[in-house]
Amino acid sequence: MRIIISPAKQMRVDTDSFACKELPVFMDRTEVLMKWIQSLSYEEQKKLWACNDKIARQNAERFAHMDLYKNLTPALLAYDGIQYTYMAPAVFEDGQYDYVQEHLRILSGFYGVVRPMDGVVPYRLEMQAKIAAGGHKNLYDFWGDSLYREVIGESRTVINLASKEYSKCIEKYLQPGDRYITCVFGELESNKVVQKGVYAKMARGEMVRFMAGIHAEAPEQMKDFNWSGYCFDDDRSSDQEYVFIRKTIPGKKSLSL
Repeated sequence: MRIIISPAKQMRVDTDSFACKELPVFMDRTEVLMKWIQSLSYEEQKKLWACNDKIARQNAERFAHMDLYKNLTPALLAYDGIQYTYMAPAVFEDGQYDYVQEHLRILSGFYGVVRPMDGVVPYRLEMQAKIAAGGHKNLYDFWGDSLYREVIGESRTVINLASKEYSKCIEKYLQPGDRYITCVFGELESNKVVQKGVYAKMARGEMVRFMAGIHAEAPEQMKDFNWSGYCFDDDRSSDQEYVFIRKTIPGKKSLSL
């Protein structure tokens, strides 16, 4: 069983907490992307990243001096976003690290697929970016079915905790016999399930932590997840979609950020 999650835009360097175990599997493709981005002018880079000057200059500097093989940070500690904050890998126990290394895969526009303890460097490149490297029209075209083939594994079971931007890299190539389950974390509004981005990211991180804590080996074990009012809703769930509804008390804030 594999669990897929999205990366985070913000990244940090931590070369001291844990040693990296390996390099990402698609380093040759990552080098192609790095060289293509380095060949762009600053204005072209800024357009590619769709960001303000401060962020663009930071990342232009990163790419100008990028070395994919030095000063590496384990991927699980490198990404600095809401999902990773609530996953809290810095305080995992040893068995949880082993679990995520085997089961968790981070989808990345720059690296393709990353294992938690793979060594990475800070970068900015969203999967939806339009990139012409190698004659391709975008990153979905650039990566093709390689991410699916790397993720699917022998069990052919995938738990989707990624955003649509990243999960579509896998969904497009699913084959008969693959088991693919998307987790939905929502609230009921007018009897409809509504996902709220920030809260869904929090819950995705907590779900990874929960699965690592119980060493889950079957999707059905996720049904016991209960965090901040989220509970599995059997009536609204299916074999392809596990729905977790957060019950709130009228007049009270749903979650504190």
